[in-house]
Amino acid sequence: MIDNSIFKDKKAAYFTLGCKLNFAETSSLAHLLECNGFRKAVPGETADLCIINTCSVTELADKKSRQTIRKISRQHPGAFIVVTGCYAQLKPETVAHIDGVDLVLGAEHKMEILDYIGGLTKQAHGHIVSGKSTEIKTFAPSCSQDDRTRHFLKVQDGCDYYCTYCTIPYARGRSRNGSIESLVGQAREVAEKGGKEIVLTGVNIGDFGKSTGESFFDLIKALDNVTGIERYRISSIEPNLLTDEIIEYVASSRHFMPHFHVPLQSGSDTVLRLMKRRYDTALFRQKMETIKRFIPDAFIGIDLIVGMRGETGPLFEEAYQFVASLPASQLHIFTYSERPNTQALKIEPIVSAEEKHERCQRMIALSEQKLDQFYRSQAGNVREVLFEQPRKGMPMHGFTDNYIRVELPARQERVNTIGKVRLSDTYNKAGDALCAALIPD
Repeated sequence: MIDNSIFKDKKAAYFTLGCKLNFAETSSLAHLLECNGFRKAVPGETADLCIINTCSVTELADKKSRQTIRKISRQHPGAFIVVTGCYAQLKPETVAHIDGVDLVLGAEHKMEILDYIGGLTKQAHGHIVSGKSTEIKTFAPSCSQDDRTRHFLKVQDGCDYYCTYCTIPYARGRSRNGSIESLVGQAREVAEKGGKEIVLTGVNIGDFGKSTGESFFDLIKALDNVTGIERYRISSIEPNLLTDEIIEYVASSRHFMPHFHVPLQSGSDTVLRLMKRRYDTALFRQKMETIKRFIPDAFIGIDLIVGMRGETGPLFEEAYQFVASLPASQLHIFTYSERPNTQALKIEPIVSAEEKHERCQRMIALSEQKLDQFYRSQAGNVREVLFEQPRKGMPMHGFTDNYIRVELPARQERVNTIGKVRLSDTYNKAGDALCAALIPD
C-alpha cells in the first residue's frame, strides 16, 4: 500500500475532452486526489501528475485525444501522465504507446487511480489497467461544477442499446446507476455549498433504475423535494423513454425547467431502422407536440447525425423536411463518423465527405433559423434568469428557465442569484444572447 503522505503538495493538472459526464468524472478524480495530498496546479506551473480524460465518440474525437496527450506531455515535462476515458477504454494499446504516457486506466478502474500511480515514477511506456466492456459494472458517483453556476450530477452510466453507429456501450459498459437515496444526498451537498442549478447527466438517463429497481420518474420526484436547489435540467433523454408522465410532471414542477434535449439522430424512418433506434418519426413528433401542448414556451434541443451509411440523397431530403416541420428550438448536428467494430460498417452506400459537409451545413442553417425564431417568439416576455459570474469589465450573462441566453450590464451582487428580466428582440454584439432588462425585486 502506498503511503499517501508522499503526495503532499504534489501538483496535479486535469484535462477533459468530450461530454459533461466526463467533466463530472474528472471533478470526482480531482476531489479524490486532493483529499490525498495533491493540490491543483495553477496556470503556468509544471504539474507532477496530469490526468487526461478522453473522448472517442467520433474519429475526430480520437484525433483530438491523441493531440491533447502529446501536447500535455510537452507542456509538463517529467509529469506522470495518466490517460482515462472512452478512448483509453477502446484503444488502450494505442494510448499506451504514445510518448509520455505512464498509465492507461479503463472505465472500471479510473476511480482506483491511487492504487496504480505508485510514487509517480515515469515508465518506459504506458502500463495498462483495463478490461472488457462486459467487466464494467461499477457506478462511480460524480458531480462537477462548471465555470459559471451550474453543477452536473451523474445519475446513470453505460448503455444497453447498441445502436449500429455507436461505440459507447463498448467504452462505458452496460446501463447502471446510483440509488435515488445517494443522488438526493449529492444534491443536498450541492445545495449546502450554495449551488442553485443541477443538470442531470448520464449516457442514457431515461434508462435509470437498471441497477436499483427504481425509475427515472421516481428520481426526478425525489430530487424536486431537495431544499435549496432552485433549478434542474434533464441533459438528454431518449424519446422512447421520455414518457408523457415525465413531461406533465416537468410542466407542473417549479424546479424542473421547461427545457428538453431529445436525440432524434435522423428524420427518416428508413435511416432510423438502419441505426437500430428504438422509435420512429411518428413517436418523436408525438413527444414534441406533447411537450408544446403542456409547456408552450419550452426550449427543445434535438441531436442529429448526418451522412450515416445508407442515407441516400432522397432519404436526407425526407429527414430534412421532417426536422424542419418540428417545433424544435435548436439542432445539435454531428457528422457520421466511422467507428471500428460497429454494425454500421456493413451498410451501403457510403456518403462522400463532400456530401456529408453539404448536408451538415444545411442542417446548421436550419438550426440557426429555428433558434432565431424561438428567441424572437419570447421577446417582451418576463422570465427568470440565473446570473453567471461575468469576466472582468464584461457584461453579465445567464440563462432563462427556458434556456434563452441573455446579456445585461454586470452587477456583482447578482452573481448566482435568480432574478426576473424582460426579454428584448435585440441580440448582443456577439450575436449569441438576447439583450434583457433587469426587473427590480
